[in-house]
Amino acid sequence: MSSGTGLAFRSMITVYCYDGCSTCKKALKWLDQHGLAVRSIDLKESPPSKAALKRAWKASGLPLKKLFNVAGQSYRGGGFKERLPQMSEDEQLASLAADGMLVKRPLLVGDDVVLVGFKEADWAAVLL
Repeated sequence: MSSGTGLAFRSMITVYCYDGCSTCKKALKWLDQHGLAVRSIDLKESPPSKAALKRAWKASGLPLKKLFNVAGQSYRGGGFKERLPQMSEDEQLASLAADGMLVKRPLLVGDDVVLVGFKEADWAAVLL
């Protein structure tokens, strides 16, 4: 383990993921290989609340659109490509909270960090 922040020992890490997602499986395997204990929550069965999504979005520093799984069936089927630009932040957050399959995955949330999607180098830089 590198001499990074030691984040895993300072805060509980929650990973919102979906069992059928190969990227989520890779991310969970990577976390396990690096000895990082996490709480895994199924996005489809228990999507994060609107308030939790708002906190994660603000902490991530990303545009709200980056929290959407633009490749997913819920996004395409719901016409979000066309609708999203006209939706308020509140409406976007409510949509994400109502359908966890709209959320870009995996979504890693800790006290000090939020990571959207799995890019090994980015996760290593922040978590190790």
